[in-house]
Amino acid sequence: MKTNIKQLTILLFSITIAFSQQKEYKSDNFSIKNVQVTNKTDLGVTVWEIKVKGFAGKTVPKKAGQLDGAPVLGYVFPTSLQPSDVGFNQTSGIVALALTSHPDFDDTPLWDENNDQKYDNDGIIWHPHWVVLHKDDRVSGGLSVKQFKKADKTVVLPPTNPGMPMYMDSPGFPVTTKKNTIKVVVPNYRMNNKSDFNYDGVTAFMKVNTSNSNLPMLGVYHVFSVASGNLSLPYKVKIQ
Repeated sequence: MKTNIKQLTILLFSITIAFSQQKEYKSDNFSIKNVQVTNKTDLGVTVWEIKVKGFAGKTVPKKAGQLDGAPVLGYVFPTSLQPSDVGFNQTSGIVALALTSHPDFDDTPLWDENNDQKYDNDGIIWHPHWVVLHKDDRVSGGLSVKQFKKADKTVVLPPTNPGMPMYMDSPGFPVTTKKNTIKVVVPNYRMNNKSDFNYDGVTAFMKVNTSNSNLPMLGVYHVFSVASGNLSLPYKVKIQ
């Protein structure tokens, strides 16, 4: 009985923290005004950008002090791209380019985003991930990054993946923030030279889970803003 009460107390405490975090981070810095993806044909790159009412990238998560329960904030581009376009095996789900910040861990072991000659201490710096999202009713945001069993030999990940059992890649594309805009530049060959896809824009609060097998490893717990209003992916790539 004491164990059940203790577990319930921990659960309620976690829920309270998560709710307060979501409320704290909801601001104009995550309220989307505009989203745009532009294919710069002369350079062979595509520029992805989200404009917000406030200051893009100014708000970063407060450190939790551990991986389990670590908060993640994101500016996310859900797309109609196929998983195989960005280096995964073909699987169901929504391919998204997520620009994230999380001070409790570093999941870009190949990249030194803060240029201090250390490769494991810059998770708080805004950086990109390719992920495959799928519907997940276990979390309040209704989505999570798709997981797999480590023994599954059918799974294919890009060589730049961070080594987690999720459809996630750490491609190292440059991310910049200036005033109300966050941008990332993607070489076209890194997405199968596709430029005819649809996309949307989302800002969200996510959280890591390493202790509860009934929850996803990385789930979306609150969606702050959706560019289209309904996640219908109505936008087309602009060609320049």
